[in-house]
Amino acid sequence: MSVINELIRTEGNGSLSFGNIELPEKAKLDGYEFNGDLYKIKTFKEITKLEKNGTMVYESVPGTVVHDLKVSDRTVSFGVEAMEDAQITLELEAGKEYKIYVDDTKLGKMKTNLGGKLSFSVELTPNKISTVKIDKL
Repeated sequence: MSVINELIRTEGNGSLSFGNIELPEKAKLDGYEFNGDLYKIKTFKEITKLEKNGTMVYESVPGTVVHDLKVSDRTVSFGVEAMEDAQITLELEAGKEYKIYVDDTKLGKMKTNLGGKLSFSVELTPNKISTVKIDKL
C-alpha cells in the first residue's frame, strides 16, 4: 500500500495525490496551494476528505489513497486504493448526468443531486490501484 506521507502532494504530471490510511487518528493539512486554489485534506483509516477553497471535492469512507487526481470541465480521473471497498462521494456540477468507469468497466450513468454530489461504491483489492474515470454527458 502506498500512502502519501505528506498527506497531499503535487505530481510531476500536474495532478494531485493525497491520503494516508495507515494513520490511526485523523491528520489534516490546510492551505495547500495548487494552481491558485487552496486545498484542505483530512485523512486517516476511516475517512479521506479533500476540499478546494472551502468546497468539498472528494470524500471516501473508509479512508483511501488517491493518486493522480485530475479534474477538467468534462472529466474527473484518479487512481484509488484501500484495504477494503469504499464509498466515494465527489462534488460535481449539480443536476448533471455522468458516466462512471472503474478499471475501464462502465458502472453506469448517474445524475448528481441538487448539491452536485455523486456517490458510488468501488470494490477495491488491497495493494492494487483501481482507476476511476467520470465523464460528464
